[in-house]
Amino acid sequence: MAVSANKRSIMTLYSGSVDPYSHRVRIVLAEKGVTYDIVDVDGSVKAIEELASYNPYGTIPTLVDRDLVLYKSEIIMEYLDERFPHPPLLPVYPVMRAKARLLMHRIDKDWYSLIPKIKSEDEETSEEAKKQLREALISIAPIFQHNQHFFDDEYTLIDVIMAPLLWRLPKYDIKLPPAKTKFITPYMDKIFARDAFQASLTESEREIRN
Repeated sequence: MAVSANKRSIMTLYSGSVDPYSHRVRIVLAEKGVTYDIVDVDGSVKAIEELASYNPYGTIPTLVDRDLVLYKSEIIMEYLDERFPHPPLLPVYPVMRAKARLLMHRIDKDWYSLIPKIKSEDEETSEEAKKQLREALISIAPIFQHNQHFFDDEYTLIDVIMAPLLWRLPKYDIKLPPAKTKFITPYMDKIFARDAFQASLTESEREIRN
């Protein structure tokens, strides 16, 4: 649902400096070459209060585009892809587009849902979630033996969603066995090397792999 807001002269993103969902949106904005303001809500009472005036749930990411307010990263990303159609980040044909959306949904439900468990203070819960994510990534590694990117040879929103998750593997203390994931490593290197990905990183995110 979009909510009416006071008009701003420039697009504004309310974002978290290490939040993977905010990171997704920053990647899309960079891919599209969009000029925008960013408000980091981490530890800022003023920013949090300002965010609450736009988004009743107070969640990040939240995008304010003049009199339009959007939240949930999937909605924001698809809006940006439609408003700024070049380069396209979803397939043109309806069937392939639907398949891409379904795959994005599955990545969120099956993999991103493990992140809170990985961060759990309960060691058994955390280790089990790490194991599940590690095994899931091992299972998809062969895809990259034939495909340049996750869905096909074109860079899409699926790769945008994958990038923050893969970038944070050291933060989650997840190591992929080289023998079983030799095809996914070049894929990771490729998406991390993109100019838009590098431009999207906050200082806190850079520190994850420094």
